[in-house]
Amino acid sequence: MIVMKTTNQNQNYQLGLLHFAHLLVTVDGFVDNREKDAMKKLMAEEHIPDSVYSDFTKTVAHKTERDVYDRGITLLNACNEDEKLSALVHLYRLSEIDDQIHVKEVRLLLYSLKATHVEFEDVVLSANLYKAGTHRAA
Repeated sequence: MIVMKTTNQNQNYQLGLLHFAHLLVTVDGFVDNREKDAMKKLMAEEHIPDSVYSDFTKTVAHKTERDVYDRGITLLNACNEDEKLSALVHLYRLSEIDDQIHVKEVRLLLYSLKATHVEFEDVVLSANLYKAGTHRAA
């Protein structure tokens, strides 16, 4: 069984997720309202305090895409396998939010999968299970 939320949500997970979510929503050069709303929902789902997000945005503002990516990989690779999978499922779901998957988003997802050693099939399966669970709950 795949668990979307781990009981030991750590700061590496939260910050790693924020690094990649930031890259994913900004990579196409435009952040629309659906992506902003999805980021808020993500923070709520993963219990990321506003203070952590605020500190994150201050530090990431002065970094290159590559620096943000490298730091995100370092943070996610310090996480357990469930947390890595959960983060990549969130990224996959974020990529679908604006109904248009940009080639840079695909590239980011593929590089992230390779760097974290997570299988794409596991991400898709988990995302589909998550969708099925949220539709039943609604």
